[in-house]
Amino acid sequence: MNAFSKEWIIAAYSDLLTIEHILENTFLTHVVAFHAEQSLEKCFKALLAHQNIEIPKIHDVRRLHKLVENIMPLDPDKLHILLIINELYIDARYPSDIGLLPDGKPTVDDAKEFYAFARYIFETTCNYLNISINNVLK
Repeated sequence: MNAFSKEWIIAAYSDLLTIEHILENTFLTHVVAFHAEQSLEKCFKALLAHQNIEIPKIHDVRRLHKLVENIMPLDPDKLHILLIINELYIDARYPSDIGLLPDGKPTVDDAKEFYAFARYIFETTCNYLNISINNVLK
């Protein structure tokens, strides 16, 4: 793993830790969606850095995933979650929408699903890079 991959992984991990601190707070479910998206984005960028591919300055995790899809394919259920998180992230950046699902603000259960997905992508990325987060943080 190169230095750039390491920095992206550390940053992705910090987003996961943030989620863990706010996950049960019903007021902050849209913030969970935001940090889940951020963690996904950073994991995908870690994979690109590992392959020495120039990292595009974009935040669209759907587009970033397409760049690493050959090493991290997703089944349709997981791809569906990626698309939801991507849309919520875009909306969460604007206070008038605050990251709403069609039926309103994400529930705590939605937030838990987003966290589980982001954790899955993080762990899959670490496995691909053959690293343990404990070793990276030293």
